[in-house]
Amino acid sequence: MKLRVPFYLFTLLLLITVQCAKRASPTGGPRDSIPPSLINASPKLNTTFFDKEGFTLTFDEYVTLKDVSKQLIISPPLNSTQYKVYPTTGASKKISLELKDSLMENTTYTFNFGEAIVDFNESNPTPFLTYTLSTGATIDSLFIKGKVTDAFEKETESFVSLQLYPVDSVYNDSTIYSAKPLYVTSTLDTTIFRFQNLRAGKYNLIALQDLAGNYLFDQSVDKIGFVDQLIELPQDSIIDLRLFKERTNFSWDAPYFINEHHIALAYYGDYEDESFEMISEVPDSFKSLVTRHREKDSLNYWFRGATLDSIKFELEIQDTLRIKTAFLKEPIKDSLVITKFNKGTLKLKNKFELASNLPITRVNSDRILVTNKDTLPVDAKLEILENYDRIKVDFEVLPSDQYQITLYPNALEDFWGQTHDTLVFKTSTKKIEDYGNIYLRLQHNSPHPYILELINNKKVVRRYDRPIPGNNYTFELLDSGKYTVRLIEDANANRQWDTGNYLQKIQPENVIYYWKEIDLRANWDMNETFNTGQNYPDLPESATASGVLEVPDSPNQQ
Repeated sequence: MKLRVPFYLFTLLLLITVQCAKRASPTGGPRDSIPPSLINASPKLNTTFFDKEGFTLTFDEYVTLKDVSKQLIISPPLNSTQYKVYPTTGASKKISLELKDSLMENTTYTFNFGEAIVDFNESNPTPFLTYTLSTGATIDSLFIKGKVTDAFEKETESFVSLQLYPVDSVYNDSTIYSAKPLYVTSTLDTTIFRFQNLRAGKYNLIALQDLAGNYLFDQSVDKIGFVDQLIELPQDSIIDLRLFKERTNFSWDAPYFINEHHIALAYYGDYEDESFEMISEVPDSFKSLVTRHREKDSLNYWFRGATLDSIKFELEIQDTLRIKTAFLKEPIKDSLVITKFNKGTLKLKNKFELASNLPITRVNSDRILVTNKDTLPVDAKLEILENYDRIKVDFEVLPSDQYQITLYPNALEDFWGQTHDTLVFKTSTKKIEDYGNIYLRLQHNSPHPYILELINNKKVVRRYDRPIPGNNYTFELLDSGKYTVRLIEDANANRQWDTGNYLQKIQPENVIYYWKEIDLRANWDMNETFNTGQNYPDLPESATASGVLEVPDSPNQQ
């Protein structure tokens, strides 16, 4: 006899089963956050008399390699052609390093993998796993540790190379330009470094932002840091270094024509009024003017009063006077272009400026008209700024106003006597309540004069280049935003920060940043105390809404 189930009961059972299945859908479970563990090394860690063709590391789970070319630091250094790390792709429980060249005798090697070894599923890194071996009878055990900071910038870049050179019969100060160090390590993604497994001896230590990754100092691109004295191990082994970019040694490149009246005198390095001479035969009517290019490493050599297909210059190159010729090829004729230099609204402490593509050598203030929002004329005068490519329109700038600047023909005249058509520019200012003020009390004990700078978005917006009596500094009528304060100890009193020089053993001038960012809002006064000896606030932070302010310019503030 067959048992018959009514159709409606069958349908009900099916629905219940489906609903239960949905409720019981599995979850992924907790995320794996445990890094892989090393369970075996072959040959074992700290092997002496090492004579194998490589080593293998075995882990408790599947791992893969991430950024191994950047993370793996081998000391003493090996070229990438001298070893190979496996697997190159995919996952495995074993990481192998094959040596393709022989190692130095009686030497301890360390292979610091940084955070290159990660688990296959969640990319949890095995932090700073190091394999050490010795080709001799002992594992060297001395160490050096310390910190690297940027000498000028507030933040220090990561992956700075630290390099130790043994001071022996062949060592000299120039070794870092041509020979690789005996020991290397890296800050990786921190500012802390540690050398380990060092042998006793005397060393020179440098920090290097090694952009080429070749362990050689390239002055044109690399930052460097050094200590003033040689290091002798064993001794106190905690050392801090400051990283800086040297002034690049100056050298001329070949000059070349831009057009029929404009030559570029290109150079490498830092230009500091290095001399040159134009030696072509030219008529008495020939006149020239030299300006600096604002974006490229070159001078602009402008000339008039002669039609030339080439021009010769005498330049000092590698301590020798050389003659270089620029030949005219397919010139592009320039026409005078005047543009507005100020972006956005006009700041109350700023002046309206114009930019020119050609050098301006004459201005006529009678040919300019400035009117305010009531269309009333405002007294104004024109001034050519340094480098002949900027013109200041000097008039009284008031809050909550609008200005129209009209330049009639012959208001500006370039080096060739060209002028412009009638030009009209417009700008406006914000009301005082849209700005904020910072009042800074400085406590700094130093025999040197100093420079105080206020920075916003990595640009210096206000600057005192000399201390002022009372050490109370005002930074008024500022846009809202986040500001940083920087103090530069101006040891040579030249009103600028001076970098260091490795060969001359000159350290960069000291720079101290205020410990925090100042978050300034519109219509607020911020009162801050910058104690460089402690560099933490010793007075309560305060901020109050400001009323209408009329503050005279400080004679020291620029």
